Amino acid sequence: MTPKSSILLLVSCISAIAVVGSIFELTSGNPELGESLTRLILGFCIPLTITSFIFAVKDARANNN
Repeated sequence: MTPKSSILLLVSCISAIAVVGSIFELTSGNPELGESLTRLILGFCIPLTITSFIFAVKDARANNN
């Protein structure tokens, strides 16, 4: 594993936590940061989680051979 793939995996984990937290906030009925900001965070972090995870796996596989 390279530092690049480690950082990408860290970004993926943090953004996944933000996704879960945003979903819990939105389903609670009264988000602390407001509904629009929480939705913005959710909309930004879902693709960030997926893309950073995919790039982390690709980088790890490329440097494993």
